[in-house]
Amino acid sequence: AFVAALLITALLQPAVAWLRRRGVPRGPATALTAILGFVIMGLIGWFVTWQVMENIDNLSDQVQDGIDELRNWLLNSPFHVTDKQINEIAKNLRDAVGANTDQITSAGLEGVTVVVEALTGILLAAFSTLFLLYDGKRIWQWTLKLVPAAARPGVAGAGPRAWRTLTAYVRGTVVVALIDAIFIGLGIYFLDVPMAVPLAVFIFLFAFIPLVGAVVSGALAVVVALVTQGMFAAVMTLVVVLAVQQIEGHILQPFILGRAVRVHPLAVVLSVAAGGMVAGIGGAVVAVPLVAVTNT
Repeated sequence: AFVAALLITALLQPAVAWLRRRGVPRGPATALTAILGFVIMGLIGWFVTWQVMENIDNLSDQVQDGIDELRNWLLNSPFHVTDKQINEIAKNLRDAVGANTDQITSAGLEGVTVVVEALTGILLAAFSTLFLLYDGKRIWQWTLKLVPAAARPGVAGAGPRAWRTLTAYVRGTVVVALIDAIFIGLGIYFLDVPMAVPLAVFIFLFAFIPLVGAVVSGALAVVVALVTQGMFAAVMTLVVVLAVQQIEGHILQPFILGRAVRVHPLAVVLSVAAGGMVAGIGGAVVAVPLVAVTNT
């Protein structure tokens, strides 16, 4: 939660600095920036939920139609799949769900604990962000006192450089994620894929997990296109996703993020994997900026 607060602070701190330069006192500048930032994040979450709830009935009907089309395609395909085999697969899936009802129920009960932990983490991140925005310089100066005197000058010089790296990473990632979401979202919208707007928001959010997030969000868009619009729409969605990701990898990231936050692809994969193993999705999100800052 504290590392998430650092990332949010890196994103919002320039706004506080801008307001301070315009003569706004530190307290109101911090409060205004934090409130506006958290309201925007909350609105994004509400918008995604609203869009999903608005389209869920229509999507379920289209998914059922897509499954029927897939069934007919399999029956008429050169793979010699029979109706009996398809029914057998469906029966096995139902049996698997029935056999694991206890595990599913316990997972639902554990979900309550996860929600409580998530809310606690959100509150801690929001609380930390407020104080980092308001008193970041004094917190850093206090932290320096924990360092042995002989090493203090080196750490005092490395800290601001590391912070600039983090700020550049967060800003650059937001810009790249926004470009990904807009262009892939427009592509799937013109292909008549349902829930194009929520999918675009998911693509934006998943872009904060380097490499892995792009694959997962792109695959989700392709699957939705396949089960609702058929094979042609799925292939065209895949083409759009791959084209945007190639532009991102070869042009946008090097140009926007620059050399300051460049991390070797192997280091990215290993850090995302390690972060995911240690702390789940949150760990995967914060792993690469931590590696970039440590490298600086």
